[in-house]
Amino acid sequence: MSKNIPIPESAIVLAAGRGKRMGALTDARPKPLIEIEGRALVDHVLDRLALAGVKRAVVNLHYLGDAIESHLKPRRDIKIEFSREEEALETGGGIKKALPLLGESFYAVNADVFWLDGKIPALARLARKFAHGNQDAVLLMQRSTTAVGYEGPGDFFLDPMGLPRRRREREIAPQVFAGVEILHRRLFENAPEGAFSINLLWDRAIEQGRLGGMVHDGEWYHIGTPAGLASASERLTSHRIER
Repeated sequence: MSKNIPIPESAIVLAAGRGKRMGALTDARPKPLIEIEGRALVDHVLDRLALAGVKRAVVNLHYLGDAIESHLKPRRDIKIEFSREEEALETGGGIKKALPLLGESFYAVNADVFWLDGKIPALARLARKFAHGNQDAVLLMQRSTTAVGYEGPGDFFLDPMGLPRRRREREIAPQVFAGVEILHRRLFENAPEGAFSINLLWDRAIEQGRLGGMVHDGEWYHIGTPAGLASASERLTSHRIER
C-alpha cells in the first residue's frame, strides 16, 4: 500500500455479545474465546489489526468480560484497552461509549469473525477505499454464495460505485456484511443515547450517500452457530490437506 494512504491507528473490537446461537458452547465461555485453527477468534482479529499497523485496540466487554480481559492481558504486540458495559449497549451504543478512546477514523471489527485475505489484506483494501472517498463508513462484504457456513438471504446490493442498498423484504441480496469496517467518528453525531444498533447509523449514511461497501476477495467464515463452526473447521482442515 502507498505510504500516502493513512492507516487507522486505532480499532474497536466488539466482544460484548452473548453469542446465544452457539448454544452450550457459550454457557461458560464468551464466543470471542472459541478457538479455530488453535487460536481464539479474538486473537485472530487482533493479529490482523496488528499486522495492518493498528497501534491500539479497544475491546468492549459485557458478557463474561473478565475472561476476555484475562485472556488478552498478556499480549504485547498491540496496546489493548477495555471499554466495559454494565448493560449491553449493542453495536452502535458500544462504539459510541468507546469513542473517547478512538481516533478520528478507526477500524471496527466483530470479535467473532474469521477471514482469509486475498492478495492484498482486507484491512489495507478498506483503508485505501476509505481514503479515496468521502464516506462516513466503509463496510467489508462477502458474496453470500461464497460465505462458508452462511445460509441467510444476504444484506446488501452494491452499485458500480460501491454504494450499498439494503435488501428489501423477500429479496435475496448478493452481499453479506462481513463484520469488518472503517468508521469516521462523525458517523456518531446526534446518535442516540444508550443501547442501539449501528444499523440505525448505516441507514442514515445510506440516505446521505455516505456509506460505502467493498467486496472481500478472500475467504470469509460465518461462525454464528455450532454448525457454522464445524463447517469452518472442516474447510480449513481441507486447505491444510491440499497443501
